[in-house]
Amino acid sequence: MSEPRLRIPLEPVDSLTVTTLVDNVFDTFMPNQGPAQRISPVSGPRRTLPSTTMVDGLVPDQLIAEHGLSLMLTVTKNDRIHRFVFDTGVSPDGMLANMDRLQIDPRDIEAIVCSHGHFDHTGGLDGLVRRMGTVNLPILLHPDFWNRRRIRIGNYEPREIPTTSRGALEGAGFTIIEERQPSFLFDNSVLITGEVNRTTDYEPGFPPQEAWRNDHWEPDPMVLDDQAIVVNVHDRGLVVFTGCGHAGIVNIARYVLDLTGESSVYGLFGGFHLNGPMFEPLIARVCTDLAAMRPGLVVPAHCTGWRANHAMARTFGDAYVPDCVGTTFML
Repeated sequence: MSEPRLRIPLEPVDSLTVTTLVDNVFDTFMPNQGPAQRISPVSGPRRTLPSTTMVDGLVPDQLIAEHGLSLMLTVTKNDRIHRFVFDTGVSPDGMLANMDRLQIDPRDIEAIVCSHGHFDHTGGLDGLVRRMGTVNLPILLHPDFWNRRRIRIGNYEPREIPTTSRGALEGAGFTIIEERQPSFLFDNSVLITGEVNRTTDYEPGFPPQEAWRNDHWEPDPMVLDDQAIVVNVHDRGLVVFTGCGHAGIVNIARYVLDLTGESSVYGLFGGFHLNGPMFEPLIARVCTDLAAMRPGLVVPAHCTGWRANHAMARTFGDAYVPDCVGTTFML
């Protein structure tokens, strides 16, 4: 992919609120930190579930974590408020169940942006369709989102992973918007990067992936449908959101700077895909290269992994903020 020909100035928004609907972790005792406001076990919503083994017959109906990611973003600009969802988690009901627990109405969603086509970011679309019936929403994605894929690791039998059905989404009423190039939402308030330039020599994409093309399986490590979203927050700067970051979190951050013409990134938020033996050797170099950008907020989530989280906590100090389901970031 060639370098961007034009700079894309991203207009600042007055404020940005991000609520984590799905992530790999829920911790009811995680404290507030900086812009991160947690759900309090004392003052939060009091929902209960029946239990035959409790004296009073009830247990708290707590938020649920799962291996996936879903964020709800609210942008405010010139007194206009827009809400959209970035990814939908892995299970059909996880995102919606947590929205119910957080007292968020899915009818407030104005659009859905998909970071890429892997099922741990798209599974919640099913629950949304079953809840709403006809879903009159735009869904924005890369054309390769629909690729049929499988994972091949070592000598294990390759395993095909679930693929989202275009026909099912169209039948449910979604307006499908496919873009390889950068695009905008809400009057230039939100930038969708489209396909990300790969410029580092050490971020390998996702080597185990293969795609079905021309009647056969072939290596597909680049995950070209992997895209990020960017919001420019007044008095803070660019905040970059990744689903899994298969394009490489350093690649993504540098590409965003190149696209926008800005000199720094304020926030990095999402999955950085640094977990497991294939990616953990990259952690030190990723931390070094990100630290050179001097971000004011680093929120590793989902597939970043515990070793990378520990390294980033050491590297970024107070700028590092752990994520968990139910957290709301006020920026």
